[in-house]
Amino acid sequence: MKFLLVLLFAGVYAQNRCPTGTGFFPDPDQCDLYYICSKGKHEERLCPDGLVFDDRDPNFERCEVPANVDCGDRTALQEAKPSAGCPRANGFYPHPRDCTKFHNCFEGKPKEFHCPAGLVYDEVSSTCVWAASSRRPECLKPKRDPLEDGFECPGEAQGLTEADGRKVPHPTYPHPTDCQKFYICRNGLDPQLGSCSPGSVYNDVSYRCEDPANVQGCENYYSGNSKPAGQPAGIPSRKNK
Repeated sequence: MKFLLVLLFAGVYAQNRCPTGTGFFPDPDQCDLYYICSKGKHEERLCPDGLVFDDRDPNFERCEVPANVDCGDRTALQEAKPSAGCPRANGFYPHPRDCTKFHNCFEGKPKEFHCPAGLVYDEVSSTCVWAASSRRPECLKPKRDPLEDGFECPGEAQGLTEADGRKVPHPTYPHPTDCQKFYICRNGLDPQLGSCSPGSVYNDVSYRCEDPANVQGCENYYSGNSKPAGQPAGIPSRKNK
């Protein structure tokens, strides 16, 4: 009787691990554990430490970084095999001291990479993002001091983009009272006062210095008869596209 119960239990166990009999199937509890099923038999397999099993297609045996796999309730993982710079043997991990860097770990050996200028590494999405969009409060930079005239950069939350959808790396804004001057926000955060070359004025439509005749309100700037209406410093007139 006991032998029969053991056989029945083994059959149910195999059926739970191999729902269709053949293929690669995830463990219901552990995300980096999976089973190779064939002809009513199953074999346990573990992904390399740091990777998890991608269960989207039972016809393929694939282990991925956690950011690319929805583990759902399969939250358990194998015991980590850490090394210097690598919390686990494989995968992408933030640099311990610099938010703009990250490590690509392979078999316990880290290789350092830099995010593009102005971005920080976000471990959840496994990519470089704006600091305000990351899940890392320690990477948020303190608010920059305004210029002497009170202008402050609107910051990353402003979300300025070019016509083709690209993020504006160093957006510019008009000076409220002087056609020749404008503001530059380095990386969207650091304010700096800029000035057009003599004979030209800043165009808030094209975001560049042009002939005064092409800029409404500044046509007679160099004759001393015109000033732009503008807005108070600290309230940029540039609009989101």
